[in-house]
Amino acid sequence: MRRSTKRAAARLGTLALVAGAAATAVPTAAQAAGYNGVCGSGYTVIDHRDLNLGGTVYLTYNSSNGNNCVVTVRNSPGQPILMLAGLSLAGASTWTKLDEGYYRSYAGPVFLHAEHNCIDWEGGIEDNVSGGFNSHCG
Repeated sequence: MRRSTKRAAARLGTLALVAGAAATAVPTAAQAAGYNGVCGSGYTVIDHRDLNLGGTVYLTYNSSNGNNCVVTVRNSPGQPILMLAGLSLAGASTWTKLDEGYYRSYAGPVFLHAEHNCIDWEGGIEDNVSGGFNSHCG
């Protein structure tokens, strides 16, 4: 009797380890969306803003051509919802480049040549906008 109790306990311990490993390997909806590469080759992420649990807005830069790019990526693609990605020279009264519409997974990319200039950039998902103008100088 004692031997079978030890085996049962060992099996339960093994199952708990396997279940725990499987649970940590499954992504959750709360994980931030990764940059999806839609700006193209040569672009490097230089800043980002999390949009609570909705997604992330990324600012990228290509040093070989002086272009900035902004893209807003949802954590979990699904039914189309209102999203935006905007980019302009710092202090402009309107967005120079803006992509706003109903999208399943991302808004943008929007591009602006602004080598050695300051820019304002922003992204949003529904009412969750990245907190006003985000500025970057480079």
